[in-house]
Amino acid sequence: MDITSLQNPRVKHIVKLRDDRRTRKEHGSMLVEGYDEIQLALSAGHKPQTLLTSPELASRQIAGLSAETLTVSRHVFEKISYRDNPDGWLAIFPIPQVSLEDLKLNAPPLIVVAESIEKPGNLGAMLRTADAAHVDAILLCDPRVDLWNPNVVRASRGAVFSVPVVESENRSALDWLRRKKLQVFAATPSADVAYTDVDMRQPVAIAVGTEDEGLTDFWVSNADIKVKIPMMGKVNSLNVSVSTALIVYEVLRQRET
Repeated sequence: MDITSLQNPRVKHIVKLRDDRRTRKEHGSMLVEGYDEIQLALSAGHKPQTLLTSPELASRQIAGLSAETLTVSRHVFEKISYRDNPDGWLAIFPIPQVSLEDLKLNAPPLIVVAESIEKPGNLGAMLRTADAAHVDAILLCDPRVDLWNPNVVRASRGAVFSVPVVESENRSALDWLRRKKLQVFAATPSADVAYTDVDMRQPVAIAVGTEDEGLTDFWVSNADIKVKIPMMGKVNSLNVSVSTALIVYEVLRQRET
C-alpha cells in the first residue's frame, strides 16, 4: 500500500485539485474519478499523469498504462473521492487544451453555443447530449462554471473527453462561426417561431443561455434566426440541458428525414 495516511502531501494536493479551481489552473491538472470515466478518457487518447486505486474498493482493473500508479487505503480514497459510492479508481489528467482553430467539423456541422452556464450538472448533461448526438463541439462562452470541475466530469459521465469543448469570449466565437459559414439559431422565449418550424439541415450553431437570464442581447441580436420552445404551462423556461437536447435532436430528425 503506497499511501495510508490522510496527512500525506499527495493526498492534500489531490484534495486541492478537487476543490480549488485556481489549483487546477495553476498545475494544468484535473481529477477524473470512476472506472468508466477513466476508460472513456483513455479511449479518447488522453493519458493520465497518475492513477490511484484502492484495492478494497476496486472490482475491475485498469492495466497496461505507463502512468504512475499508486495504491491507497480505503479511508484515504474516501478522502480524495468526490463520489457518493466510489469504485476505487481516480486519475490525475492534464487539462486538455483545445482552441477554435483545432476543431474539425463534419458536414453539415452542428455546434452548441452555451453562454454563461453556471451549474456543473447542467453542463455535464449538455455534454452527454452532445456526445449522444455527435455534436461537433460545444463553445462555452463567458462561462461561470469551471469546465474541469470534478462535478462536471461526473455529470458528463466522461463525455467531457469525447466532445471537443472550447472556452471563448462571445465575439471570438461568433467571428469563428461566421468564418465557418454556420447559421446561428438563438433559443429565446421572445422568438416568434417554434424550433420545429425552421430548417436546420444546413450548417448550424444552436445558442442557449441560462434558465434565469437566457441569452444576452449579444447572441439574440446577432442570431440569424430566433427560435422558441413552446411553453404551455405556468413555468416560463426549461432547464438549459433539456432545451439543448430538444433542439439538437430536432436537428438530427430533420437531417435524417
